[in-house]
Amino acid sequence: MIDFFTRGGPLMYPLLLCSVIGWAIFMERLFAFIKVRRHLKPLYRTVKSYIQDDDLTKAIDLCAEVKSPLARILLVVVKNHGSKRSYLKSLAEEIGEREAVSLQRYLGLLGTIANISPLLGLLGTVLGMIKAFNVMATQGMGTPATLGGGISEALITTAAGLTVAVPMLLLHRYLSGRSEGLILELEEATMKIVDLVEE
Repeated sequence: MIDFFTRGGPLMYPLLLCSVIGWAIFMERLFAFIKVRRHLKPLYRTVKSYIQDDDLTKAIDLCAEVKSPLARILLVVVKNHGSKRSYLKSLAEEIGEREAVSLQRYLGLLGTIANISPLLGLLGTVLGMIKAFNVMATQGMGTPATLGGGISEALITTAAGLTVAVPMLLLHRYLSGRSEGLILELEEATMKIVDLVEE
């Protein structure tokens, strides 16, 4: 495996870095989404229960304590209880937009990695072919052994670029879907609380 890596030439190192960063982003976002979802329904049910019991102080205290996107949105909504629905909704949307950006953090970078990896592989292909043609230019047709180094480098980097790009593209699509689903759940829970505390 190490021999295969070294034969791929210098562009194998940025491809390896792209792969490591991509998988790190996937794991970090996956755990972040799991944490958000784990708190979402219990927090919503508890805050709803406090509001129905007319105990808004407990609802505010709970939202202030819990570190989650829904808690930060509901904190603003509950603090402004008794306001008009349109005002509460605009407040919730303003905070919700910030939380949506937070949920989608690093997904742009993951998408960039998915796009740039095959280009790095293609660049490696070009450099490998240049090496092979240089051998032909200096040694005539050369031998299979001398030509093989450049051609091998070209094919290895192409394969490596695609090997990194395909999983990164799938992971990006998966995480984007998860984040959009969570944002919808946050919106639904928030609007239900808005209906409870509006004027």
